[in-house]
Amino acid sequence: MVFSMSFLVPVIVLVAALFAWRHPGRRPKGLPQLSERVALAGLTLAVLGAIQFAMTGPAKLAVSAGAASLSLAANSVSVALVVLVAFIGWVVMRYSRTYLDGEAQEGRFHALMLATLAAVLVFVQSGSLAVLILSSALVGLGLRRLLLFYSGRPEARRAATKFALVWHGADFVLVIAALLLAASYGTGDLAGIMAAASGTDLTWMPSLAIALVVLAAAMKTAAFPLHGWLTEVMEAPTPVSALLHAGIINSGGVLLISLAGIVQLSPGAMAALVMIGGFTALFGAAVMLTQSAVKTSLAWSTVSQMGFLILQCGLGLWTLALLHIIAHSLYKAHAFLSSGGAVQAVAGLRRPGPIAVPSVGAVFKSFALALALYATIAAVFTVFMGSKSPQALALGTILIFGVAYLIAQGLADLAPAELTRRTALASLGAAVAYFTFQASAQAIWGPALPPAPAPEPLEWALIVLAVTSFGLVAFAQALFPLWAHHPSTAGLRVHLANGFYLNALLDRAIGGFRTAKTN
Repeated sequence: MVFSMSFLVPVIVLVAALFAWRHPGRRPKGLPQLSERVALAGLTLAVLGAIQFAMTGPAKLAVSAGAASLSLAANSVSVALVVLVAFIGWVVMRYSRTYLDGEAQEGRFHALMLATLAAVLVFVQSGSLAVLILSSALVGLGLRRLLLFYSGRPEARRAATKFALVWHGADFVLVIAALLLAASYGTGDLAGIMAAASGTDLTWMPSLAIALVVLAAAMKTAAFPLHGWLTEVMEAPTPVSALLHAGIINSGGVLLISLAGIVQLSPGAMAALVMIGGFTALFGAAVMLTQSAVKTSLAWSTVSQMGFLILQCGLGLWTLALLHIIAHSLYKAHAFLSSGGAVQAVAGLRRPGPIAVPSVGAVFKSFALALALYATIAAVFTVFMGSKSPQALALGTILIFGVAYLIAQGLADLAPAELTRRTALASLGAAVAYFTFQASAQAIWGPALPPAPAPEPLEWALIVLAVTSFGLVAFAQALFPLWAHHPSTAGLRVHLANGFYLNALLDRAIGGFRTAKTN
């Protein structure tokens, strides 16, 4: 049994949380500075754990009790996630020193933030189903209390209630899945389950367990139609929104990656992930474009990005899904923490002149140019770095559609020549970056994760459907200025801005603003 330095990170963070809990009031002497320093110490240990892994290999800490074993694992996936969570945690705690200064429950806030951070650090290092479920439940309890930091606000109570229903509902589903997996393979150890399932056909019990894991992952990533709570986390202090992206909202993706070896054995589960993820990504992106509040827009962007994460898992692109978790967490945590400054900066800007509206012909040219550049770069990388899976090529095509939208602006009649050149280079740069990051992710995490499976007819149909759907949406978005002022568009925009009122159904189910006050 090899001990990893990363196992100590949640321990020291939890000790600091317990200390902070004893000083719950306004401006507790030295506590904000202590919280930041402990978070920084945790980051240091996480980095040392990553270095230790690179030098000595995987580590594991386990207490065996039959199928209900308790274990932590340090491998290429978990050490990367620990460094990510510890880094964002340190940044958030540093930000909270001034953001919460003078609040009546300043000390309590630091305690809750540290305790939630400690639970996340355990979750991403889970080596067994028991630890994974227990830490997930603790994350939910901590985040719910943070959502209720301003408990006098009806909106905060409503958001906390919806979050608890969805999150702990997913935990309940996970418990059933864990029992089925333990009964099927005689162990609750994640590595043991992967080894036992390898090379065997699925019976009804593990098949049902995988379906429940997919359901739990979709719920934890706020997938459609249970996305409503995520768009209302603005009722909590801004650091909570940033901490949310340190392995909490991504936990569904972490869950799927942890069980990738067995999830991939079920074509039905993979197909469900593609459909759920693809639709959530498109739905969230469409609603995001109609939002006027910057933090609400960021929340809807997260809904879309989590859908895209689920889609990547469904395509079997596990290394890219993990890279997505890391990149999105860093970007979105920064976006939330800097949202106030962004609003002030934008408020001082004036529109420089008329918008360069692309014609239908310019949009067609932009998509053709973007796809041609992408195909060229894909061919070069395939020749020099080996064959690429159809799923990876399809995902790259979806990503390049977003660049095609930018190129359309550059090809508009009123666009300056410099903009045209910059947008064309953007397509080239995006294609090169995609394959470069893909190769890097495969080199780092590929040995620990299963490769993408060879597509069967069902997978091919879903790949074509996904590429076509994203392409049509990107094309319609590029043409939006041409039909934005049509009378029917105004009504559609209102319905989109309200998420087609799906969130209102859940509000009604829980009693809306009549949710009882929680102290």
